[in-house]
Amino acid sequence: MGKFRRLRPAKLPTSAYPGPGERGRYRGAMGQSDGAAREPLRRRPFRLFWLSTTAGSAALAIGAVAVDVLVIDVLSASEFEVGLVRAAQLVPYLLVGLVAGAYVDRWRRRPVLLSTHLAQAGLLLAIPLLHVLGLLTLPAAVAVLFLAGCCAVFTAAAEQSWVPDLVPRTELVAANARVAQSMTVTQSLAPAAAGGLTSLLGAPVALAAVSLTRLGGALAVARMPRTAEAEEVPAAEREPVLRAVARGVRFTYGHRVLGPLAVSTHVWFVANAVAVVVLGLLVLRTLALPAAAYGLILTAAGVGGVAGALLATRLARLLGEGRVVVVSRLVCALGWAAVAFAPVTAPTALLVTYLALCQAVIGVSMGAEEPSEMGLRHDVTPRAMLGRVSATYRSANRTAAVVGALAGGALATALPLRTTLLVVAAVFLAAVAVAACSGVRTARIADDAG
Repeated sequence: MGKFRRLRPAKLPTSAYPGPGERGRYRGAMGQSDGAAREPLRRRPFRLFWLSTTAGSAALAIGAVAVDVLVIDVLSASEFEVGLVRAAQLVPYLLVGLVAGAYVDRWRRRPVLLSTHLAQAGLLLAIPLLHVLGLLTLPAAVAVLFLAGCCAVFTAAAEQSWVPDLVPRTELVAANARVAQSMTVTQSLAPAAAGGLTSLLGAPVALAAVSLTRLGGALAVARMPRTAEAEEVPAAEREPVLRAVARGVRFTYGHRVLGPLAVSTHVWFVANAVAVVVLGLLVLRTLALPAAAYGLILTAAGVGGVAGALLATRLARLLGEGRVVVVSRLVCALGWAAVAFAPVTAPTALLVTYLALCQAVIGVSMGAEEPSEMGLRHDVTPRAMLGRVSATYRSANRTAAVVGALAGGALATALPLRTTLLVVAAVFLAAVAVAACSGVRTARIADDAG
């Protein structure tokens, strides 16, 4: 593997809206094609990055379980207080998400990730320490989780914008597929491990394990070559933060591919948030299935996600990344429509199998789609805008998820669950239509260097 070139991001064109012919003009250190694509994990910088993101995914999955147990069982929080704790972890994306993207575009990714991993490790370690000292209260837990959430915003913006610096464009889909595969596996397996760890040693100790996992992610980042990214933008060339944020938002929604892809994704997040709420009510309340059956159904989605991510690169080469996004979202819509017609009077084993198969199909669609979506975003976005584009997507998606969760509860209250699921399928189809009737459908990552 050749040495990495240190490269300062090129200035954006005056219009800040590059067309298809300008793709790849703003590539980072590894952005240019170096011939035939190969396995991204064979590249040491990306392999270390992958280890770091995998550790981060495991920390999030374990932490989600540990925090719930801590708040509900250890601190005896009310229902409102539980909601407050969850909001404390999401609010940072709404408050500082766009600003984080602007700063990440100015800074080197390596020190950003190193510092935010270490900061999260220290903050999460504070919870078990406060518990041991008898000083842990709900307000203290909320404050710690809010600060950790602010760090997570910068982590996400840096991670999602660093991949084009680590692999050639011909490997973008494969690289994103590797990240998606490890994320799906950790999100599927880590909750069970977290449940066992929390039951055995308690939630505060489980959060200490999360802290150690974050330290592992920081160690992987620390071992990455300092030259595996573009240089920091000099202070003299930096525009005011709010102006940079506005430029990022305009670029995202004004681009012929990124704009409709973003809108389609936001609509998808609304539908998915509604679907998750309704699925839980359907399985646990209406069908009165045991928690173990619900876990099995959700596990099927995780297994499907891994299978979809394994197919992602081949599907992208066969259909093109844009068509993979459209077809995958169509399959997702059909999968949720199938859930609406679950055979509720069938024997329990048959009913659980049916729902698990539906979730597996939905998981395959999600696993196959995400690498192509991320690859397109990385391919058409100038290097100097990657952080802001990623932050714009993530902040809007989180907002859409909150809206969807609230809408899911309202719809499930006002309508029969089968009707609500059909509404969900219709919203998913709206996301498909936005992507299919735009430049997303024909978008493809070129094999040349642009």
